[in-house]
Amino acid sequence: MTASRLQTDRLLLRPWRESDLAPFAALNADPEVMEFMPARLSRAESDARTERIIVHFERYGFGLWAAEVRETGEFTGFVGLSVPEFKAPFMPAVEVGWRLARHHWGHGYATEGGRAALEFGFSQLGLAEIIAMTVPANARSRAVMGRLGMTRDPEADFDHPLIPEGDSMRRHVLYRLGRAA
Repeated sequence: MTASRLQTDRLLLRPWRESDLAPFAALNADPEVMEFMPARLSRAESDARTERIIVHFERYGFGLWAAEVRETGEFTGFVGLSVPEFKAPFMPAVEVGWRLARHHWGHGYATEGGRAALEFGFSQLGLAEIIAMTVPANARSRAVMGRLGMTRDPEADFDHPLIPEGDSMRRHVLYRLGRAA
């Protein structure tokens, strides 16, 4: 099952457009948005990230949708589902994730879009479980995970294998949500 777009009351989660590249690069270069990521992204790195997102859609039929505010049509970032590309004890898995421009924080968009992505994952893809992960200090994302009904699995906390040893972003907490929940 594939979905080219999902809609919520306030968001449109849709395929990526060329016009999304510049605002996506701006949010990927924002130090506050990228505070809990290993590094901010250059324009070329951001564009390459978008290309990987598009390839993910082609491979799996789902991914990290471009998110826009329905009322204004403004691009706000991404929300969706992805298959992590690293080895860990909890893999294989599908992860729910989001990254929004700072001026869109505090409006509930990550939770609203995350709910739509979870619903799609459980009802359309038939997933038994969806995970989320972040660094322990990322209180905002952890709060969204809680609002989505996800539960932290402390036994599954891990050192992210794609982040170098000694980097403060290496340790991650893992949250889970099963279809039954």
